Amino acid sequence: MSEVRVHNLSISLDGFATGEGQALEAPFGHAGERLHEWLVGTRFFHAEDNLSGGTQGADNGFAVQHNPGIGAEIMGAGKFGPPGWQDDPDWKGWWGPNPPFHTPTFILTHRPRPSIEMEGGTTYHFLDATPAEAVAQAREAAAGADVRIGGGPTVVRDFLAEGLIDYMHVAQVPILLGRGVRLWDGLESLEQTYTIEPVSTPTGITHLTFTAKR
Repeated sequence: MSEVRVHNLSISLDGFATGEGQALEAPFGHAGERLHEWLVGTRFFHAEDNLSGGTQGADNGFAVQHNPGIGAEIMGAGKFGPPGWQDDPDWKGWWGPNPPFHTPTFILTHRPRPSIEMEGGTTYHFLDATPAEAVAQAREAAAGADVRIGGGPTVVRDFLAEGLIDYMHVAQVPILLGRGVRLWDGLESLEQTYTIEPVSTPTGITHLTFTAKR
């Protein structure tokens, strides 16, 4: 069976994966881009944006695992758009006409709308579904490839709580946010169900991988 994976999910030292006050002008709230500066500096990110340069060290080694083998994406309403996007019938995500997913992409929302076909192979499907139901639909769409849980932290936490994630990569960034949405709340004793391996890098990022014990 295909795996369910999380890649390049950045959190602060105090566990926040996004800041407070998300808005159209501030997709990550008061955190700004601080959680993702490590990723923006990698060769992987530069290649994705058709730019030259970027580092090729350990951070890049983790970053490049983001896309291979992925056949479908699942994300929450908070990642797809700012608060209130459901009231805008023309909203098609943050990423423009050619989003970076290039797969069927499932948006979890209590207010579904018709699917939207974008450029580059991305089709948005809007689901009011449980995590298990969403995984089942995404696996069918992925046709044997893996399913990526794209976030935000609430969605990842819900899928972890139900034991649906096979592999997760978290990048712990050496900053303190103090407020926002935390990843770890309510996830007691994950070490009992996942093998956890940390890797420290010269940039100060600690990469944590979680592999399900099956």
